[in-house]
Amino acid sequence: QVRLVESGGGLVQAGGSLTLFCVASGSTFSRNAMGWYRQAPGKQRELVARISSGGNTNYADSVKGRFTISRDNAKNTVTLQMNSLEPEDTAVYFCNANSGFRIYWGQGTQVTVSS
Repeated sequence: QVRLVESGGGLVQAGGSLTLFCVASGSTFSRNAMGWYRQAPGKQRELVARISSGGNTNYADSVKGRFTISRDNAKNTVTLQMNSLEPEDTAVYFCNANSGFRIYWGQGTQVTVSS
């Protein structure tokens, strides 16, 4: 069982930055692929960024060059650095862990970008 706890969301003006953190419980963190997803009101949940157990990353086209995902296996933490935020980035952001057998989700953290 993996428990994910997100933090770092909040309100920021367009052009600003926020850093999201996800701390995972359990001893298998380093073997899990980790990701950040987001869901805006009235829209489907979408992938924002993903990092494999080996550190390979991929990003949604809409955030490439602005967001950076990283992981610290010693701290069971995955981080999403978000720069040059736009009102369109407003959403609830969810941390995701994929063990290959099961998928786990955090409760989400709200990010609001004002214009």
